[in-house]
Amino acid sequence: MKIGLISDTHGYMDERIRHYFKTCDEIWHMGDIGNPIVTGELKEIAPLKVVFGNIDDIATRKSWSEHLFFSINGLGFLMIHIAGGISKYNPKTVNLIEQHRPDVLLCGHSHILKVKHDPRFKLLYINPGAAGKHGFHKVRTICTMEIENNNLTNFKAIELGSR
Repeated sequence: MKIGLISDTHGYMDERIRHYFKTCDEIWHMGDIGNPIVTGELKEIAPLKVVFGNIDDIATRKSWSEHLFFSINGLGFLMIHIAGGISKYNPKTVNLIEQHRPDVLLCGHSHILKVKHDPRFKLLYINPGAAGKHGFHKVRTICTMEIENNNLTNFKAIELGSR
């Protein structure tokens, strides 16, 4: 199963996203969608899992959840927009981690691409960076990965160009 990871689009949908995600079985958006046009275009590519972010309006918040927990092939995934720094998560994220014990924490908000093992909570932390043009990041990024059996494989960080 191939997954496209995206966050912090802030209403902007780069046409290259379609190219990179066209072979994905699902796309996961970690919040700050900014405009429902983005999720509409992503839905045309593959089924979506989405959490809303702090910039998202009331209609978007009614359409999507603040956080999601789900399992695929024996791996538990927790998605939330604002998690906090690795191993220094905000109280809500700590509670969700303790409740669900995910293998992978997926978040956005920082606009910084980061993939790192968190030994404190024994999970993999993934933030795909920011795909939109708003924010302090210099390069727009997305990621892809595959889930085979109960492993993550073929992880790729993709640069979309300057903000």
